[in-house]
Amino acid sequence: MTLTLLRAADRVATAWLNGGGTTREIAGHPADAGPADFAWRASLADVARGGPFSRFPDSDRVLTVVDGEGVLLTVDGTEHHAEPYRPFAFPGDADTDCRLPAGPVVAFNVMTRRGRARATVDLVRTARPVDVPADADVLLVCLTGTAVVGGTRLGRFDAALLPPTSRHPLAVDGTTAVVTLRTR
Repeated sequence: MTLTLLRAADRVATAWLNGGGTTREIAGHPADAGPADFAWRASLADVARGGPFSRFPDSDRVLTVVDGEGVLLTVDGTEHHAEPYRPFAFPGDADTDCRLPAGPVVAFNVMTRRGRARATVDLVRTARPVDVPADADVLLVCLTGTAVVGGTRLGRFDAALLPPTSRHPLAVDGTTAVVTLRTR
């Protein structure tokens, strides 16, 4: 099986229900799943203003600020500073509010449904092989610069979905997210 290329230019922006930003879905599983029945999904969000996050029952989130100075997240009453390029994990069904002390940001988001999937998000800045376990998919998202995976060049926010039980050489000139998504 070969990788699936997911170009940033092909994504459609969807407005949030609260009007605080837009989201561009990168990939999800199953492919036709909606907000209530995904096992996992990854997206890039343009966060234009602070406010409450949508709640996703029985889910976990990893948020990584990739543009801007960071966000202040209050998760179930506790404040956290989500700094640029530092993945921050929190429950997707928690009462979460966001403040933008230094203005708008772009956030890379990975959400998984508890009991169906789990994710790890690693930021890679050097060349290395990417091994995909039999029980997982790996999503690569070029966050800065460029990346080359298996001979395919990724520009900023381009992505590649790697199939289970595969190995791919990865060259990075910038920062690339390597997201391992294990489904149960």
